[in-house]
Amino acid sequence: MTQTPNDPVTLADPLPVFHDRDCDLSIIRGRRVAVIGYGSQGRTHALNLRDSGVADIVIGLKPGSATRAKAVADGFVVRTAGEAAAGADVIAVMVSDEAHRDLYRDELEPNLAPGAALIFAHGLSVRFGLVTPRPDLDVILDSPKGIGPRIRDLYEAGEGVFCLFGVHQDATGGAHALGLSYAAALGCGRKGILETTFAAECESDLFGEQVVLCGGIGELIDAAFMKLVRAGYPPEVAWFECFYEVKLVTDLMYERGMAGAFGKISNTAEYGAYLTGPRVIGEASRAAMDGVLADVRDGTFVKRLMADYDAGSPDLLARRRALGQRTLETVGAHLNAVAAEASEI
Repeated sequence: MTQTPNDPVTLADPLPVFHDRDCDLSIIRGRRVAVIGYGSQGRTHALNLRDSGVADIVIGLKPGSATRAKAVADGFVVRTAGEAAAGADVIAVMVSDEAHRDLYRDELEPNLAPGAALIFAHGLSVRFGLVTPRPDLDVILDSPKGIGPRIRDLYEAGEGVFCLFGVHQDATGGAHALGLSYAAALGCGRKGILETTFAAECESDLFGEQVVLCGGIGELIDAAFMKLVRAGYPPEVAWFECFYEVKLVTDLMYERGMAGAFGKISNTAEYGAYLTGPRVIGEASRAAMDGVLADVRDGTFVKRLMADYDAGSPDLLARRRALGQRTLETVGAHLNAVAAEASEI
């Protein structure tokens, strides 16, 4: 029997899930933790760990880092990455993926004590060999599912986000318990800590970012917006219909699930979605997804990412500039200025 794209999949073997009651916070509270990087994720990890009772935290940053002043203002001791790693039991690597290779080779590995634990929030550098950890180290994935400031806000409100957790290497025999303790200190045990692998987290994350969250949804919005504009519709109207209302619908989906959200929109919108969604996301789109997934799995994407990084990121920077010059951005800036003007009246 031929399977259709929307045939249901049964969760015959669901991932193990852990909550606060399954985690021993005393483990991470008894360790010296070095958080390497103090951006969106690094700052949130450090603050949540401290508020969960981890008293010995040091931040590792480059000399002259733009976030050094913020870390100091937050009350943390700041050292270089190598200095921070030298005295730490747990080293949480919170810098951008493409920087992991050189950071580990030049600063972390020479200073890591045997039995120390490396914690990553994303599995890319380990999965694709940018980092090959020494065999005497614990290597753990603790990947909270949210952007840093949102994770922090929820933590302060007594809530949490889901976390994907995995152990790549257990040199000490205690990596599993340590990883759960760390995730709980982030607040994730309040929601759910799901055990998986570096490969599953990394590959699905890259695919989801490229096909849906950033690449797919961004291009879909811009293509639909420009289709209306070129057909003669006012750009402001097209902006509302193709961009502005996306948040309203996705928030509804997040709260109620897709079926629940469709039950709350108009019959017109719902019926149109059933007829038109498969026309836009048809066989050509699914074939493109196959290609994206293949590029993720075999390392083609990461090789291209690192080649651009090693050249100074010219392709990334050029594409970033071009995105800012799209008509969608111009119209959005105009309408945001209109809203700001109204608030001053």
